[in-house]
Amino acid sequence: MTIKGSVESISFRNEDNGFTVLTVSVPGQKDQMTCVGSFASVVEGDYLEMEGEMVRHPMYGEQLSVKSYRATEPEDAASMELYLGSGAIKGIGKSLAARIIKAFGDDTFRVIEEEPEKLVSIKGISERIAFSIATQFEDLRGQRRSMMFLQQYGISGNLAIKIYKQFGPDMYNIIQDNPYILAEKISGIGFKTADSIASRAGISANSEYRIRAGVAYTLSESTSGGHTYLPYDELISRSANILGVSSEEVSNQVDRLLVEKKLIMNFDEEGGKCIYLSAFFFMEFNVARILKDLAAYDHTGINDIAQRIASVEKELGLKLDELQKKAVTQAAVSGVFILTGGPGTGKTTTINAIIRFFEDLGLDILLAAPTGRAAKRIYETTGREASTIHRLLELKVSGENMDQSRNSGFVFERNADNPLEADVVIIDEMSMVDISLMNALLKAVSVGTRLILVGDVNQLPSVGPGNVLKDIINSGAFSVTTLNTIFRQDFASDIIVNAHRINAGEQLILNNKSKDFFLLRRDNAQKIIQETISMVGDRLPRYIGAKPFDIQVLTPMRKGDLGVENLNNALQETLNPASKAKREKEYRDTVFREGDKVMQIRNNYQLEWEVRSKRGFLADSGSGVFNGDSGVITAVNTFSSTMEVMFDDDRRVDYPFQNLDELELAYAVTVHKSQGSEYPAVVIPLLSGPSMLFSRNILYTAVTRARKCVMLIGTDEIISSMIKNIGEQKRYSGLKARIVEL
Repeated sequence: MTIKGSVESISFRNEDNGFTVLTVSVPGQKDQMTCVGSFASVVEGDYLEMEGEMVRHPMYGEQLSVKSYRATEPEDAASMELYLGSGAIKGIGKSLAARIIKAFGDDTFRVIEEEPEKLVSIKGISERIAFSIATQFEDLRGQRRSMMFLQQYGISGNLAIKIYKQFGPDMYNIIQDNPYILAEKISGIGFKTADSIASRAGISANSEYRIRAGVAYTLSESTSGGHTYLPYDELISRSANILGVSSEEVSNQVDRLLVEKKLIMNFDEEGGKCIYLSAFFFMEFNVARILKDLAAYDHTGINDIAQRIASVEKELGLKLDELQKKAVTQAAVSGVFILTGGPGTGKTTTINAIIRFFEDLGLDILLAAPTGRAAKRIYETTGREASTIHRLLELKVSGENMDQSRNSGFVFERNADNPLEADVVIIDEMSMVDISLMNALLKAVSVGTRLILVGDVNQLPSVGPGNVLKDIINSGAFSVTTLNTIFRQDFASDIIVNAHRINAGEQLILNNKSKDFFLLRRDNAQKIIQETISMVGDRLPRYIGAKPFDIQVLTPMRKGDLGVENLNNALQETLNPASKAKREKEYRDTVFREGDKVMQIRNNYQLEWEVRSKRGFLADSGSGVFNGDSGVITAVNTFSSTMEVMFDDDRRVDYPFQNLDELELAYAVTVHKSQGSEYPAVVIPLLSGPSMLFSRNILYTAVTRARKCVMLIGTDEIISSMIKNIGEQKRYSGLKARIVEL
């Protein structure tokens, strides 16, 4: 059956899936009708045409189960009164709406639109208010018309409003001629959404607009695999496969995009053609240029470096080896210096010596790392304040170009016009820094400032695009010291020794005679899960004197029996079971409960945070929560529909329930997500999986996350095969080539 009516009230809405219970006033019917179904952004006063069937709910009685609906214009005075009194137009409440309808009846909307001056005859409406009502009404009517128009293309709600606000009346021609413009201009609309609209609009699969947009989409998607470009032939084949068109058609459009400078072509070391989105080419070029400018600055004017190093050794009560002394010397005389080395090779000792060396010269030093946890580790090991790179660059939400996207409208206040005020900038955990963040950082470092980059080049590369640390080192253009002598915890630490064996491709001696490195042999997934729970919940905390929450489970995979998702559900049941004392929120397939460990899984530059003192006073505040930030749920507030998370660096963030797709449970995390972190102990369940995930550097990175204990659970065979597997997913990155060119 089909009914038309005005939405009187909304009694329930599930923000996760849009399921809504509302009451509707139907012209000619005395009683209101209850309607249930999935409604996108319907508000009180909306006039809807709905199709569905009457059903009887055992508790709530007869309801219309709505299968489809569309918004239409109110057709009578009663419906118009409901709409005007709904609060949609600022300045009109229910009583004023009633007076307007009483005066103009079914002609009300025409009067507001064409003769707003007549509204002045209504008590309480001045000339200024009358024209404000007309302006708002026209804007809302434009939005409503756009939403009704866009419904036929599968678009509704906030996206429709964003399209209307961006393009106004031009949106009608854009939708029908080239909807791929939406993917370029509207955050929240990607190629697939635009392609779906184009299909409904009857645009050919071979349209040049579609192919050009598909090429840009292919390049953009490749960045999720760490690439900053794609080889020409690979771009053609990938794009043709995604679009379902011929390689020749794609090649023609790629060539046109290159002529129009919308894509940029360069060459790899073998002379092969590399195709970039222009933004990534210029990021690489800019990083290379600034690094060369910083390196060219003359810092050789320091006298008696050897004596100063001896003084530093005495002050700190340590003895540096020759490589470490070389590192301090190179840091002193170089504009750009890279310190690399595996675990236990003395990187922290060397950094402390470098810091003291520069402090004795009276130089200002800034320290930072990609994540809050890594920055906190710098403070713990050096005693000096450190921040995330984002905070160092003073990330701010911008009022310009703001839209409803959660990841737009931000700026770094430290940039070329407002550089960092420091003589020395030291960045740790550089393997995690992608090309975009490196570009932003270097813009804020002025020539004459020493830049010191510290990291383990054998760890996994950044989650984001680029291979920054490795490319800088491999370019051969900058001073590099690679530490290779094991110092940390002397030779009693099998974590350190075995990490170096893994990196060297040597098989491990797993006889369980170690004090801190074990293999619990199990060859069945369910038994491995049981042992993992036992280790985290009881045995390892007692063994190393830690809390269960301090033990981190690391796995290469997201899916499968031993993937993050399944392990988190199992660990949550043991470590933080359901309780009447703990509030929780179910979001999609995850139950978030007070006390749960969670992790942010994408950058959100607009989420606001604050740090409070022990007495509750505001100590600091800002915006931006980033991929990999970890914390604990401290409160679930169903009244305000928010969830509070306390992150490791003491930042408190209130998450609106609709943002919970940015969080996941973190009792178990992927090895990739653990980069930059260090835990008292790690449990690594391993059985089988894709070879690209069961590789040497995955195992190396996982093992090097532990301070006191590594517990492998699986088989000798899988560990042996991971050590042998040196295959890494190929990353197309041109930073090395840009540096060499310069």
